[in-house]
Amino acid sequence: MFRMDPLLPTKGSDEFKPFIRRLPEFKFWYSMTKAFCIAFVMTFFSVFDVPVFWPILLCYWIVLFVLTMRRQIAHMIKYKYIPFSFGKQKYTGKKTSASSNGPRGD
Repeated sequence: MFRMDPLLPTKGSDEFKPFIRRLPEFKFWYSMTKAFCIAFVMTFFSVFDVPVFWPILLCYWIVLFVLTMRRQIAHMIKYKYIPFSFGKQKYTGKKTSASSNGPRGD
């Protein structure tokens, strides 16, 4: 049976741009599994049961969110993307005349 698979470039002038991940999938899942196991084991020891005042925890979450989303937020601002509906222009379509929308009198 004949198969039509895409071929890899054989000459230096051929273009081949593979998708290279910044973090390979195996390393991601390995580090996530390791982090989960460490966090799960830490729940069994009372030394890690630290009381936290909720406003401090909220401020910490906001700081982490802003630091991790800084690039995405800058990209949204650069291209004037507003994720909320107020203040946006809405497309309403073409306005048609009243005579063309009326019932036909055939």
